[in-house]
Amino acid sequence: MAKDKAPRRPRAETPKGFRDYFGAEVTERGDMLATIAEVYRAHGFDPLETSAVETVEALGKFLPDVDRPNEGVFAWQDEGGDWLALRYDMTAPLARVAAQFRNDLPAPYRRYTMGPVWRNEKPGPGRFRQFYQCDADTVGAPSVAADAEICGMLSDALEAVGIPRGDYLVRVNNRKVLNGVMEVAGVLDPTNPERFAEARGTVLRAIDKFDKFGEAGVRALMGAGRLDESGDFTKGAGLSDEQADIVMGFMQARRDSGAATAARLRELVGGSALGLEGVGELELIAELLEGQGYGPERILIDPSVVRGLGYYTGPVFEAELTFEILDEKGRKRSFGSVAGGGRYDDLVKRFTGQAVPATGVSIGVDRLLAALRAKGRIGGRAQGPVVVTVMDRERMGDYLALAATLRRAGLRAEVYLGNPKNFGNQLKYADKRESPVAIIQGSDEAARGVVQIKDLVLGAQIAAEATVEEWKSQPAQFEAPIGEMVEKVKAIIARNEAR
Repeated sequence: MAKDKAPRRPRAETPKGFRDYFGAEVTERGDMLATIAEVYRAHGFDPLETSAVETVEALGKFLPDVDRPNEGVFAWQDEGGDWLALRYDMTAPLARVAAQFRNDLPAPYRRYTMGPVWRNEKPGPGRFRQFYQCDADTVGAPSVAADAEICGMLSDALEAVGIPRGDYLVRVNNRKVLNGVMEVAGVLDPTNPERFAEARGTVLRAIDKFDKFGEAGVRALMGAGRLDESGDFTKGAGLSDEQADIVMGFMQARRDSGAATAARLRELVGGSALGLEGVGELELIAELLEGQGYGPERILIDPSVVRGLGYYTGPVFEAELTFEILDEKGRKRSFGSVAGGGRYDDLVKRFTGQAVPATGVSIGVDRLLAALRAKGRIGGRAQGPVVVTVMDRERMGDYLALAATLRRAGLRAEVYLGNPKNFGNQLKYADKRESPVAIIQGSDEAARGVVQIKDLVLGAQIAAEATVEEWKSQPAQFEAPIGEMVEKVKAIIARNEAR
């Protein structure tokens, strides 16, 4: 008779497209988000935490920047037959909240939110199915002063976390201006917005690929189509060369000053009322920002900002980090975008039937953390707690009291709770925890009211560099009265931080 197979053990591995975050990574992210939250609160924004789960109906068309309706989310059907899904961004939940609590919330409603979102997409290098977003939005303010405020606040947030002026630019554009250009180019009919919709969608996707394909590739996509190196053909928008010239003129309209850029845009939009309205909004945003000290070295009008234009209804903005890093092949390149946003006046309307103006920005948390590491602002080895070693199991209460004394003085401290039989293992544990100091107290020290204080950082340096005589003298370990323990430990930590 065959033996029953033992149950299969589960594989100890992270699901594909997800990752785990440890110690310093979690701490660095929390510190960065706390700093950004202080900036948002200083501007009068309040925190909001929404459910991680929304109804599929509330989420609507998933991933609006990708032409894949009803895909891209982790969804399931509950016991009542309703379809639910993990949120894929922070904007759709805000639209639901703004509609659901519209009689209770102040108008305008200003909120910020931070947390994980989930997208059921194919993972790739640096692309995960769960990641963090950090958003700030104003709902119910039709004035472009709200857009200007978001841009200024984004600039403040970048500087607060450690990105200096000169290393970033917040670039501002306007969907209305592009619509005016498309009207002049003959691919938008104001009396029939559905006309030429397919061609406009192709144009939007084409100019969004400018950085990847260059002018020639974008022109091909706006014309008959583009044949890539693998032989795959992408059908184009069918625009004539003259029409493509008009659209490319918009992409290349940036001048040395905001006024000169606006003047060029006015030429391009011609008699389009919508286009002229968009240019006026850009001019007002620049004026409002300059009045607060946000000059073009921090925030500027730039028509080449096209990401997400299909989603937004007015001003759009993007924060780009301009310093260079080395890519995986050792080549220099600019770091690129870490945040984006704009005005989306149609989202809340899905729930209320009434137009509700809204504008906001989303910071890519992982991208910004990577930038701070590249600049050396974060990424050092995280300091662990002071470890109180255990020399006598029966005196555990005394060791816990020593740790409590250190914590009351504002120091991280813990008692070793593993098997204390091998003292060397306790010090190995402290090393693995990146501990700066170990506290040692045997029965003799306890009787005399003292402790042994071991500077683990100095000890490691001595072990690596000192002579045998220096090592035997143990300068990294000394005795101190219990009453002086906190003072001595703080001095060691301060000295190590100054090295």
